[in-house]
Amino acid sequence: MKIVVKPKIWGNSLGIVIPRDIVKRAKITPETEIVVIIERENPIKELFGSLRGWKIDAQKMKDDIRREEFEAEKRKWKKLNTF
Repeated sequence: MKIVVKPKIWGNSLGIVIPRDIVKRAKITPETEIVVIIERENPIKELFGSLRGWKIDAQKMKDDIRREEFEAEKRKWKKLNTF
């Protein structure tokens, strides 16, 4: 079960609130042990530069994509022109 919550300040700490419908559905009680996996949402600004350091030739990648598109178009025309 995955939920998205925003932490709130509780004293010198941060805490999260588990929505009531999730508590009921998962049958959570105050004694229930829960595993929380922390993941931040990936805002766009974090994605920029994410491939920095990869050894990718952008021109070769574009050429490969164009070649694949050309071949797909060629197969489509070949299929249309066969009787």
